[in-house]
Amino acid sequence: MSTPTASLRPRRTAPAAGTTPGTSQGPPHHRRVALLPTAALLLGALYCLLPVAWVLVASTKSGAELFSTFTFLPGSGFGDNLTDLNAYRDGIYWRWMANSALYAGLGAVLSTMVSAVSGYALAVYRFRGREALFNVLLAGVLMPPVILAIPQYLLMAKADMTDSYLSVLLPLILSPYGVYLGRIYAQAAIPMELVEAGRMDGAGEWRIFLRVGVPMMSSGLVTIFLFQFVAIWNNFLLPYIMLSDDEKFPMTVGLFTLLAQGSSTPALYTLVITGALLAIVPLIALFLVVQRFWSLDLLSGAVKS
Repeated sequence: MSTPTASLRPRRTAPAAGTTPGTSQGPPHHRRVALLPTAALLLGALYCLLPVAWVLVASTKSGAELFSTFTFLPGSGFGDNLTDLNAYRDGIYWRWMANSALYAGLGAVLSTMVSAVSGYALAVYRFRGREALFNVLLAGVLMPPVILAIPQYLLMAKADMTDSYLSVLLPLILSPYGVYLGRIYAQAAIPMELVEAGRMDGAGEWRIFLRVGVPMMSSGLVTIFLFQFVAIWNNFLLPYIMLSDDEKFPMTVGLFTLLAQGSSTPALYTLVITGALLAIVPLIALFLVVQRFWSLDLLSGAVKS
């Protein structure tokens, strides 16, 4: 029979898992904000966004306002800058824009196709020398493109293909980084059970790749396309070396020629800044259009092994 004193005695509960007996079992403390990483990220964001903000503001200034007003004070000459840019050499800027779209669009599509086929083959098939070939591709990823620009120019000159659209497109088709990503995505997204099932149903290897491999690699292929498009759109050294006809220049090389002429004609500086601002717009539009194709879970909707 329990006594009144025993009924009033407080009950002891077992300590929570992972805690030391005898310590306070109160509510968990809120994690302190990591100030150093947050500050580093903010500085990095400021470092990346400050030039964009400067271009945005400077494109609104006239030639006189560009050097006489406060750096981040908007001007009143954006409309005149657009008119002058459109009128410069009968609108050659838009020709440069079209050339950049051709190089980046076609080059990214061809590079994505090659990366998809190569990555699928390296992930699905077993053959002698596969790992050695993949290691060579990894070495190509680590090699800066600047090192390859001169040998590529010499090869194109030997084939008498310099100063042509192909001289810029052909070196961009094979991307070691794209092939590397293609293999990683294929290994993660394509179960071998599906490939074997397709073979047992009588499907050929090419049909399995098109009907099974490509749909399941779609998220990775979109990422490869975006990486290649942005890299080619911003590419400067290769077309600068390969091309001499300014009608075939991409936007990067065309704006560089305007900037070089600005030392003798300062009025061209506003055209360069306005052109640089317009060059960002297609990239932003591309990201907004294709972002819905991105998926962090590459195995979503697939048969998991």
